Amino acid sequence: MSANDIRSVDTDIRRVRDDNRGADTRTPRTRIGFDDPYLLTDPTARELFAVVPWRRFAVIGDSTAAGTGDPSPGHENVSWADRLARWFRSAHPDTEYLNTGQVGATIPEVRAEQLGALRAFGPDLVHITCGGNDLMRRDGDVGAVERDLDALCAEAAATGARLSMFTLADAFTGPLRPLRPRFAGFAESVRRVAARHDAILTEFWQHPARLRQDWLSADSIHLTMAGQAVVAAELAKSFARHADSRHGGE
Repeated sequence: MSANDIRSVDTDIRRVRDDNRGADTRTPRTRIGFDDPYLLTDPTARELFAVVPWRRFAVIGDSTAAGTGDPSPGHENVSWADRLARWFRSAHPDTEYLNTGQVGATIPEVRAEQLGALRAFGPDLVHITCGGNDLMRRDGDVGAVERDLDALCAEAAATGARLSMFTLADAFTGPLRPLRPRFAGFAESVRRVAARHDAILTEFWQHPARLRQDWLSADSIHLTMAGQAVVAAELAKSFARHADSRHGGE
């Protein structure tokens, strides 16, 4: 599919959502069901994924990659990555999926413990999300984390796969508010690393859904299943936008 054919993915999403309103048996009709502008029904996602070229999708990283989070009323208990894998397979049944995300993993641990499995899998698309645990440490240094993340991305890119990354959302409130400046710096680091490796970058730092009461789990760190549904939808749109481009520019 050419760039002209996918000129406005968001317009297509609205059209397909209207066409499929009421047709999806997986997504419940709740206040954030069919009418939620930040979610995708399965039929809408399947149409988006019909254009993507990747068939070996991998996710590496920490608890965000693993999909840790509280259940949410009206939402399936399915992580963002597993949702994406389901949508991939809905459009392309031959899709293979690997997720090596580990709760508590730091970037050095991801490099040491997950890259071997990634290389053996032979991905053509890899989403990388880690660094938060490194920054949570008392001595967390944004510059050092950026260097470690850059090295990890270089090794992941050496598999020949396209990279995908996202910024974490600005949802630092309560006892975690003092960490906000550190994570704002980390968002800038992710943007720079993504640019250096031509990664598909999806922005969540200022995403409106981050202000919802059901965005974060009770620990105020991990996304709920409601939040993860939004993340999956935004990544799906990002993948569709970049389906016809080897590099990341729009």
